[in-house]
Amino acid sequence: MILRLWPRSLAARTALVLVTALVVVQIAGLTIHALDREDLQRMAQARDIAVRSMSLYRSIALVPEDRRDSVVQELDLPDGPFVSLAVNPPGDELAPAPMSLRRQLLADMQLVPIPLRERPLDVVVLGGPEVGQLVVGFRFPSSQWLRLVVPMPPPRPWDSTSFLSAFTLMSVTAAVLILWAVRRLTLPVTTLAAAAEALGRDVNAPPLPETGPAEVATAAAAFNTMAERIRRFVQDRTFMLTAIGHDLRTPITRMRLRAEFVEDEEQRRKMLADLAELEAMVSATLAFGRDAAVEEPVSAVDLAELVRTILDEAADANPALDPLLISYQGPDHLPVRVRPVVLKRALTNLVANAINYGGSARATLHPPADRPGGPAVVLHIDDDGPGIPDDALERVFQPFHRLEASRNRETGGIGLGLSIARNILRAHGGDVTLTSHPQGGARASVTLPV
Repeated sequence: MILRLWPRSLAARTALVLVTALVVVQIAGLTIHALDREDLQRMAQARDIAVRSMSLYRSIALVPEDRRDSVVQELDLPDGPFVSLAVNPPGDELAPAPMSLRRQLLADMQLVPIPLRERPLDVVVLGGPEVGQLVVGFRFPSSQWLRLVVPMPPPRPWDSTSFLSAFTLMSVTAAVLILWAVRRLTLPVTTLAAAAEALGRDVNAPPLPETGPAEVATAAAAFNTMAERIRRFVQDRTFMLTAIGHDLRTPITRMRLRAEFVEDEEQRRKMLADLAELEAMVSATLAFGRDAAVEEPVSAVDLAELVRTILDEAADANPALDPLLISYQGPDHLPVRVRPVVLKRALTNLVANAINYGGSARATLHPPADRPGGPAVVLHIDDDGPGIPDDALERVFQPFHRLEASRNRETGGIGLGLSIARNILRAHGGDVTLTSHPQGGARASVTLPV
């Protein structure tokens, strides 16, 4: 249960720990404050009782003994102690007061400015806050006792009209400051995660700003350095691949010219076929390098119209196919912001694969919908072919990997079409995946964020 309630995000965990610590510190501080306030209330209560008791004792002690009863009867003390005279000291009705309270009262009585000769000969203290009253007995020099019953309620350290509002305001203010500080402190982590996600989609993503605290700036600089090394590595490999493909064109052209002088017709035909196959591979390699190097600006495009255009071009390029096998379903218009030329190349490759391997291409475009990574449009391209084995659904996206072992380029292809399509779509923040239907046929699922 505790693990299920424990937050998953760093910000929530940090905020929860800090708020919990704030609550613990608040409780500890308030407890210490309450104990101190209780001690102060006890001291003030004892001093007040001591001063009032000694004042009453002195005022009665100065009266002759035969008039003390009438003076006590005439005392008007509605909210004060109950005063009476007795022959014996009090002691039957209540237990003796705690020693600490007795010492406090006696010490406070000594501080009252009364001459020594007018002070009581003996003092008895009974009861206390536990019983709600205090009984104090003073013995006159004539051995008569003055008995005072003083109300003594227990201290109430929490009894304050402004305590609850002040505590609430302080707690809410501290919690808001904690949440704000945690959000500010964890924001660089969120930014770094977003930058890493963007770098995974597009190797040419903009660098992180190297600002903020020293630790954040250092992490941003390290991330930018890593991203720059990755870009340089990818560019070097892409340029090397493109350069090799470009340099191969010249010897291929020379070999094609020399093949024309071969007298054996069968050998000349085979040599020209091999050279055509090699030239097709070089052209595909150059196209792959060109797509990886070119940075096309983003612009608004009607995705529905673009898909219909690609299907129409595919139908024109394959007149032998039944037009019903190349179809479109979805909204008439769906504007998105993409790189039009490279996106058209990616979708063209997917449609061409569906036609070449499955004999059909049925495109279904779905409007934007909420997905885990954010709202995105989804395009399904289905065919009626034999499908793809489950263990090869990801391998077919590797460069130069062909699922069909045929040497015929009309059926086997070069092995770069799906790689190019995935690279382009991921550079847009989307992706493409392949699935096979149990009844046959494959589906290419394209997602594009909006």
